[in-house]
Amino acid sequence: MPKKNDMNGALNRRAFMGLSAAGLVGWVAGPARSSGRFEPEPYQVAITSDIRTNIDEALKVPRVAASMPGRYPGIVVKVDTGRTASGGVIDGRMAKRALDQGMMKLTGKSRAEDAWLEFVSPSDRIGIKVNPVARTLPTSRELTHAVIDGLQEAGVPRSQIAVWDRRLLDLSSGGFTKDRFPGIELLGTEVMGPNGKYANDRGELWSLENIDREALSYFADIEGNYSPDALPYMVNGGKYSYFSKLVTRRFTKIINLPVLKGGVLPCGITFGLKNLAYGSLSNTSRLHRVGVNAIPEPCAFPCLRDKAVLHIGDALLASYRGGVGAPPRYIWDANVLLIGSDGVAVDLIAQEFLAVVRVAKGVENAADPTFRVYLDMAAKLGLGVSERAKIELREFAMS
Repeated sequence: MPKKNDMNGALNRRAFMGLSAAGLVGWVAGPARSSGRFEPEPYQVAITSDIRTNIDEALKVPRVAASMPGRYPGIVVKVDTGRTASGGVIDGRMAKRALDQGMMKLTGKSRAEDAWLEFVSPSDRIGIKVNPVARTLPTSRELTHAVIDGLQEAGVPRSQIAVWDRRLLDLSSGGFTKDRFPGIELLGTEVMGPNGKYANDRGELWSLENIDREALSYFADIEGNYSPDALPYMVNGGKYSYFSKLVTRRFTKIINLPVLKGGVLPCGITFGLKNLAYGSLSNTSRLHRVGVNAIPEPCAFPCLRDKAVLHIGDALLASYRGGVGAPPRYIWDANVLLIGSDGVAVDLIAQEFLAVVRVAKGVENAADPTFRVYLDMAAKLGLGVSERAKIELREFAMS
């Protein structure tokens, strides 16, 4: 595996930063599918491509008992949380009650603490993977607190729980700050150093220390070329995307906590699998040209496949259009939680839920069948169930 410095550059800074600010690096405006009442939606350039990856190397690594799809393959709990979110404000106590009831429904346990112990132990070092990319719609802090409280009630010390994302700056922008989460480590891969800059006095990125060049990394036969200004947001260029040391070395278990955003073609949503894959890797902008297989394939690498034991989909507030940038006019009080150990099935049910909303809003006439391509790919990789008829949906309204 190459250890060379493969940082080279050609991406226009103005174009990159414009896309990055909207969370749309690697995406371009595509044709609208409605009557023209909405602006065009972002879409991925390639659904599939002939670009070679090293997924076969990952599949050769033996699976473990906790490997995706985990303890409850093909089972998704959908919680109608009532008025947990109202007028864009989330009631933290109601979020905790909804989560507790959902966890018990998934596991069949009569106590929420015992439900959590189906997935974690007090000795685990746990990373909660949030999605704070859109400042308009980050993973809700209230639900994140509910997850932390649930873990602590199950005996996991607060000192062994961290909230993380790829970019540390996005965490703070999304409201994940030390004053709101005392005693919880807030971690990222892409970071500034003690000098307040992304590079040290020798011009070396501080973040290079946070990617794991010794662990099995994701190869795709296409170059990532970035200017010096854009590079801090990718960490490295070249043909390898390296996993964060957070997932390869620090965490023993990962709780995936994505927020539901719709209107991202050709996947329909950005949710669980993408939150996990793109949040864990460097050099991601080029992966949009690989095809949608670049979403499930990284999840099949052992550092994610064997550690991401639970997916708690945050749709307390959600957006039905506009992609990862989540324009405020498309955000509504959805009041839904989707919970499962099977991240593929959770994503499929999220697609199903959002398709109903989009049809009702006149955005589309029916769900696009290409939306499920990445899910079928994930199923073939052994990550979960993508056939709707084989998914057990446990749906209930919070009491």
